[in-house]
Amino acid sequence: MPLSRFAACRIALTVAAVGCASARPSTPTFVMGAAGAIARARVDSLRYPYTQADIDFMRGMIHHHAQAIMISRWAPTHGATASVQRLTARIINAQSDEITLMRTWLADRNQIAPNVDSTGQVTVHRDTPAMAGHDMAAMPGMRSMAVMPGMLDDAQMRELDAARGTTYDRLFLTFMMQHHRGAVAMVTTLFSSQGAGQDESVFKFASDVEVDQSTEIRRMLSMMLEMGFAPPLL
Repeated sequence: MPLSRFAACRIALTVAAVGCASARPSTPTFVMGAAGAIARARVDSLRYPYTQADIDFMRGMIHHHAQAIMISRWAPTHGATASVQRLTARIINAQSDEITLMRTWLADRNQIAPNVDSTGQVTVHRDTPAMAGHDMAAMPGMRSMAVMPGMLDDAQMRELDAARGTTYDRLFLTFMMQHHRGAVAMVTTLFSSQGAGQDESVFKFASDVEVDQSTEIRRMLSMMLEMGFAPPLL
C-alpha cells in the first residue's frame, strides 16, 4: 500500500534527524596534566588569535623583567636602605612570577621562551625544536636588551653596580623609573600594532603591566622626594 504524502514526510524527517544526531561529535574528554593544558592553550589560540607583535612583546618583556630582577638583587649587597630593599623584593617576586607566565604562554604556542635564572641572567637553549633553522641573533625579541625602551645601557649598569648606600638608592630609583616607563611604552607599542593584544592572556598581562608599573613609578617618585633626592625629569 503506498504511503500518504504526510507519512512519507514524517519518515524523511525522522531519518534526517537520526542522521544529524549520529553526525554530532561527542563531548570531548577533559585531559588532565601538561598535555591537556597544551591542548587547551592551542584551542584558545584559535579563539583568540595572536600575532608576531604579541610574540615579540612577550619575549622582549622577559628580557626587560630580567634586567629589573638583576639590578634589584644588588640592593642588599650595595647598602640600600630598608625601604628600597622592600621595593626591590616586591619587584623580584612580581616580575619572577610574570616571567613564568610569559614563558608558559610562549611554550604553549611552540615559540622560543628565553629562560631567566634567579640572578636575572637570560639564556636560550639552542637545542630546542623551536630553534631549528633559525638565526637566534636575528630573531625578534632576541636582540640586545639595551635597545628596548627603558633598558639600562652598559654605562648605567656599571654606574649602578659601583654605587653604595644612598648613592645606590638614588641611582636605583632613577634608573628603575626609566625602566618602568620603558615597559609602559612597550605596552603602548603592542596595543598600537594591527591585530595585537587580542589574545586574552596577552591583553590581561599587558594591561596589568601598564597599571602596575605606572603605579610603581609614582611610588618611587614619592620615595625620592622623601629621601631628599631631586627626581629625574620625566
